[in-house]
Amino acid sequence: MKFWRWTGLMIMAGAFFFLAGCDKQKPAMLPATPATPPEMDPLMPAITNAQAKLPALKLWLGAQEITAELALTQQQIMTGMMFRKQMDEKEGMLFVFARPHRAAFFMRNTLLPLSCAYIDSEGAILEIRDMKPLDETPIEAATDRVQYVLEVKQGWFTRNNVATGAVVRTERGSLKETFMRQQ
Repeated sequence: MKFWRWTGLMIMAGAFFFLAGCDKQKPAMLPATPATPPEMDPLMPAITNAQAKLPALKLWLGAQEITAELALTQQQIMTGMMFRKQMDEKEGMLFVFARPHRAAFFMRNTLLPLSCAYIDSEGAILEIRDMKPLDETPIEAATDRVQYVLEVKQGWFTRNNVATGAVVRTERGSLKETFMRQQ
């Protein structure tokens, strides 16, 4: 009887420590390319081509307008801007996540120099970072409040006087109104 009680306690203790550890979020390595090479990661499909243009939405950052493709699914997010060879000045890609987290993007197979804005759930730009083509060094957000990431041509934010604190809106309203209606 003692054996079964002891075993039950050990299982409960193990489950407690497992669940306690699950609360800690790792940064999302995006455009969702994990640090493990794709050929070794069973969760990472072999991405060898640029994805087709995704459905897009007009965004406003202050007075500036941009048309952003929407990366909504895990596959779209993982592929991101990989293998793309051109991007117009007023184009971008908006990555939409179900909940805020500490994002970390890097540039595996990404040929264009990009800038990214880490954006909170209210649509406010928290930080803007430049990224180098083909650089796989993760650029981790300083906060765990990132729910959206906007990638544009490198330097676009500076050229258009868009800085941290600016609020991103869509033709449908705020980012929260546009993407989080069901939640």
